[in-house]
Amino acid sequence: MAKKEFNYRGKSTPELLTMSLAELANILAARPRRKIKRGFTAIEKKLYEAITKGKNGMRTHARSMIILPAMFGKTIKIYNGKEFIPVEIQEEMLGHYLGEFAMTTKRVQHSAPGIGASRSSASASVK
Repeated sequence: MAKKEFNYRGKSTPELLTMSLAELANILAARPRRKIKRGFTAIEKKLYEAITKGKNGMRTHARSMIILPAMFGKTIKIYNGKEFIPVEIQEEMLGHYLGEFAMTTKRVQHSAPGIGASRSSASASVK
């Protein structure tokens, strides 16, 4: 079975790649549209320029950068507060933020309670 061709609001991937940022902003959702129209920060501009030049494996702290068509197929290492998490950008991620794909917290996994954790275990013998 062939992979279904990606479309974003009626636009195919080659059409998205040829669009300017202003044209792309018009078809994105409200929040990313506002971000693009207000302009990128200096760090985001630097990241976008490096990606458009063809660099791959960039490391960045710009978690608030919007995923754009120029990033498709690239691997970007996103900082989560402790380490850089490699994330491969796919077409379905268009319009999302980089920070959504590099979690900053781990899932809490509790084990059995220790001695003194409850009233009944306070008087238990230590073995």
